[in-house]
Amino acid sequence: MYAETKTLGIIGGMGPEATVDLQARIIRATPARDDADHLRVLVDNNPRIPSRIAALIEGTGASPLPALIATARGLVAAGADFLVMPCNTAHHYHAALAAAVPVPLLDMVALTVDRVRAAHGPGATVGLLASTAVIMTDLYGARCAQQGLRLICPQEDPQAALMAAIRRIKTGRLGAAEVAALEAAGAHLARRGAAALVVACTELSLLTDRLRVDLPRFDAAQVLAEAAVAFARGR
Repeated sequence: MYAETKTLGIIGGMGPEATVDLQARIIRATPARDDADHLRVLVDNNPRIPSRIAALIEGTGASPLPALIATARGLVAAGADFLVMPCNTAHHYHAALAAAVPVPLLDMVALTVDRVRAAHGPGATVGLLASTAVIMTDLYGARCAQQGLRLICPQEDPQAALMAAIRRIKTGRLGAAEVAALEAAGAHLARRGAAALVVACTELSLLTDRLRVDLPRFDAAQVLAEAAVAFARGR
């Protein structure tokens, strides 16, 4: 007899391939002997959610919050017992979104930083591989400070190259140039004293297994997948 689990709702589309990647990670993270041991997952892979980059970096776009709330409420109405959102940048709106729905919304940023602190302890220097919007909104910086971690980000040139790679990944390009930008930013952070790397962009998560930098890495998408499985199974 399969174990009863909570139904997961995924607020997706940011981007679409990153949403599919999270689903695959959830499947791989689930202890299963048969189909029935896997989670029931409801997905709204909604690429019409307004651009977080346009809203937060460029200042030219509408806030994505109303669309995020509508998507989340739709998943709850369909039967989701809890929610996840595989977009680090969208976690700028996490508190407002969590307050707008009657079920838990897991916090990918908090979960990832907590995992780093558990592994490395307070005082460790952590390098951030993320979109410029995540850096500008200090999502990881604030949480790292609370946990006694020192966060460093790529300087202007490697960050610009990384951001350009993120934009290309959103168009389906996952080639050598994108991997090279990720590796260059990671190596840059290693030279500046990072003891570990946090991959905090779900587009970059598509390339994490190709990252060749000799440091421990914490992929926010993987942390979220494992947390979702644990939460659904009552742990």
